Amino acid sequence: MRAYFASLIICLFALGAQAQDVSTPDRSATGGAQTLADIMARQDAQAVDDAFRSENTGDPSVNADSRQALGTRGGQSDPDLWRALRYDSADVTTQSRSPASDVLIQDSGMWWLTFREGPLLTYGGFLLLGTLALLGLFYLLRGRIRIDGAKTGRTVTRFKSIERFAHWLMGGAFVLLGITGLVSLFGRKFIIPTFGHDSFALVALASKWVHNNVSWAFMIGLIMVFFMWVLENIPNKHDLRWIAVGGGLMSKGVHPPAKKFNAGQKVIFWSVILFGASISVSGLSLLFPFELPMFAKTFTILNATGLPQMLGFDLPMTLTPQAEMQYAQLWHAIMAFILMAIVIAHIYIGSVGMEGAYDAMGSGEVEEQWAREHHSLWLAEVQAKQPDTPPAQSER
Repeated sequence: MRAYFASLIICLFALGAQAQDVSTPDRSATGGAQTLADIMARQDAQAVDDAFRSENTGDPSVNADSRQALGTRGGQSDPDLWRALRYDSADVTTQSRSPASDVLIQDSGMWWLTFREGPLLTYGGFLLLGTLALLGLFYLLRGRIRIDGAKTGRTVTRFKSIERFAHWLMGGAFVLLGITGLVSLFGRKFIIPTFGHDSFALVALASKWVHNNVSWAFMIGLIMVFFMWVLENIPNKHDLRWIAVGGGLMSKGVHPPAKKFNAGQKVIFWSVILFGASISVSGLSLLFPFELPMFAKTFTILNATGLPQMLGFDLPMTLTPQAEMQYAQLWHAIMAFILMAIVIAHIYIGSVGMEGAYDAMGSGEVEEQWAREHHSLWLAEVQAKQPDTPPAQSER
């Protein structure tokens, strides 16, 4: 949850910085045109008040009979026209009837490109590589977490078929979405220099198709998992003891009691639900930008709370469809990077990191001793419903 809110604040800072007030320099020496100070500030990535350009698009009501030196456009010149197009104030008629067809130049989109090509790729890539490095270090220090006690040869049903189906539907879809999403973000930097533009075009087109269509499987799996496991993932007092000893992950022979899901698994569950839901909503906004815009309304609500003003800026409450997609794409990617790091850790523990863990989602049957060491309270509940099986001994 801390990572979720931290990423929200970071995104608000990054996306709201454009709305900060800047002082207006003296442009009398240039007749109102941009000055050297404007150019230097823009090159230094500082905010520049462009009102002197965006509001200077000529006066078409001035006719050619005026004494002014006019061109074929009367009181407007070609630079006036391009400024109007750049700042989305030109009277444009197009053949297309889509909601965004009259926005020919979106000058404000450069901040999105800069953030996408810079901080997003840099910090997102470091997050994934750092997660892999930490897991590798953990494996070297701790090794594989083995079953400490003697195996009984008996198994206990951990997950039913429908539960495993929902898990693999959601998990398998997320892996495909993660891979294809990384291709979309990093492909130009790594695939083109190595394999060329044609190869990247083929891979990018296939990735786009897979990403758009597999997303539905992920959302279906997410909904199924939520309703099947939400009650068993509500925190309880046993989670505090589990957290106090770190789940016994760093110490052999330490097995705190837990029900069907321990505190660590509950963190995974709620991370998947919250981040997955956020990714899904922003993804739907990207698939249907005209029907499901989300950020203008969200920013209006946030501005009403006063939080952005406390941080020093106001969030824009009127956005073009292009701007809606740019905000949604960045939020979608930020949430996805965080969830990918969490899922990588989950995959590690569920496979090479812990003996017997994969069986829970593989066959659905786990060794009784494994269940006794990692989920003793749950095992006791299961065996209480089956009088013929020996009772589980609680770990101390």
